[in-house]
Amino acid sequence: MTDQIVSNVTGNLGHITLNRPKALNALTQPMVDEITRLLLVWEADERIGAVLIDGAGDRAFCAGGDVILLHDSGKAGDDRAEHFWRTEYALNDLIERYSKPYITLIDGFIMGGGVGLSVHGQYRIAGDDTLFAMPETGIGYFPDVGGTYFLPRLGLDIGQWLGLTGARLKTAEALEIGVANGYIPSDRHAAFTAALGAAPLNGSDEAVAAVMANFLKPGPMDADMPAALSAFNEKDVPSILRALDGMTGEWAAKQAKSIRAKSPLALCVTFEAIKRGLGLDFRAAMAQELDLSLNFLKTQDFYEGIRAQLIDKDRNPKWSHDSLESVSDAQIERLFANAANPPQSFLT
Repeated sequence: MTDQIVSNVTGNLGHITLNRPKALNALTQPMVDEITRLLLVWEADERIGAVLIDGAGDRAFCAGGDVILLHDSGKAGDDRAEHFWRTEYALNDLIERYSKPYITLIDGFIMGGGVGLSVHGQYRIAGDDTLFAMPETGIGYFPDVGGTYFLPRLGLDIGQWLGLTGARLKTAEALEIGVANGYIPSDRHAAFTAALGAAPLNGSDEAVAAVMANFLKPGPMDADMPAALSAFNEKDVPSILRALDGMTGEWAAKQAKSIRAKSPLALCVTFEAIKRGLGLDFRAAMAQELDLSLNFLKTQDFYEGIRAQLIDKDRNPKWSHDSLESVSDAQIERLFANAANPPQSFLT
């Protein structure tokens, strides 16, 4: 048990609240363990007809995971990082295959580990302040927690754009792209939760839909995707950057500037992982991600990115490569090498 998670059962609803509002509800190992325990218990309990997860406070659903722990573990050479990733990815897998309706209220920041808690579930309900991002390339890493599976399924151009740049989607864009698949105004979330707790939920989608019908509203409609998004259909990251540089307009220039600030190695690996992820099933994608995660622990950029963004906060990382062109195919492939023993052992 942990006070970082608040859980209760109301009627037929199992309700989990991430309870670290000052830390934007970022995931810790005890939180991953407790959420997993609760989901397994509730899946086996015939009285539970649906599960809902939300975040405490008004700023975030969940803004990521315990990145400092991963950094410190890698530096120390202990197994904390590996254990966190294995258990977190197993939780992502449990959510993806969960047999009962699984609902997340993704208001506020939804990043990194918070994405893994939500996008693989059935019902992803945006609020007025939803802000989605996968900003991992900025810390010399890649979009994990199933990012290499769900990002390409948004469309390769959109998936590569989100994965490479860490672009932030507000409510309208999240709905337009499909990160969220429903909108309930933020001031109605508490009433929606109460209505679920009062409803005769029986494990069916129909029972949940009957409650949701009273709360869902048309979302904001100002999410036109720019034509310059087509640049992200290019064959590799240097080609994407050249395409953006050749375009006019503020949006293309902003994306090019964002890419140039990220780790060249992380960008190239992310591009390849997203491309490969389109041809993988969920568990195979997660197995690939575990290999990538463990191999990123051996890179300079992973530690330098976290140092620059989260420890020293000088925002001036010294990446291992000074350009995208200097990253070789062999260096990219090395990060896909089998590192987990046995493969897919995040499930054990």
